[in-house]
Amino acid sequence: MPDGPKNKDVAKPRRMTQMELEEQYDLVFDLTLRRCIYGSMSGLAAALLIFRSPTKRWSAVAFGAGIGVGSAYADASRILGDRMIAFPKWPSK
Repeated sequence: MPDGPKNKDVAKPRRMTQMELEEQYDLVFDLTLRRCIYGSMSGLAAALLIFRSPTKRWSAVAFGAGIGVGSAYADASRILGDRMIAFPKWPSK
């Protein structure tokens, strides 16, 4: 007698309900919005302390926002898994 599970339903991956999927998307949206704002604010704080030119200050704010969105994308891809639109991967050498 094989040692595998006796019930065939146990081996099948469980499909997520619509409510669970919506909760994950809400979590990802909240995470992205929060990290974009926090990154912009930290970029603004650094820009006000370091730079005098308005152009350099705005570039520091944009850089902080980019870091926030990038870190949110990394966590969102981990949370959503294969349900997320993925950017193409760089070829490995």
